[in-house]
Amino acid sequence: MSADALRDFDEIKSVATFPRRTVLFKEGRAVRGIYILCDGRAKLSIGAENGKRLTLRIAGPGEVLGLGAVLSNTRYEITAEVLDDSQVVFVRRKNLVKFLRDHRTICLQAVHLLSQDLHGAYERVRNIGTIRPRRPRLLRRPRVIFS
Repeated sequence: MSADALRDFDEIKSVATFPRRTVLFKEGRAVRGIYILCDGRAKLSIGAENGKRLTLRIAGPGEVLGLGAVLSNTRYEITAEVLDDSQVVFVRRKNLVKFLRDHRTICLQAVHLLSQDLHGAYERVRNIGTIRPRRPRLLRRPRVIFS
């Protein structure tokens, strides 16, 4: 970031430390802003039809969470829970949108991050599609034993 952009970003961010197992945001809740992990890890999960939670991936330091929901002004699509005691930067949606309008190069970097997220999702779906499920034991051919 340029010195001006860094100064402006420092003015709109807040930094907090969260204990492990803290939920930063929940799937389906109204968007508030983005979260940037300074350290620690966060589990990103989504609800399945059967009521269970599916872990999408583990995010690490430097990752921006909630960016897609913030920019589309929709509800959060996933849940983010910190796995370690973590320092996290928070930026409110309204402030981030103004910041991105004022700093076009940072806006392009945000588009790049969203593109990386999308390609990562494609790759995970591709990997799921190539996994061959094992047949249950009952459907396997029985062994013939001669006595």
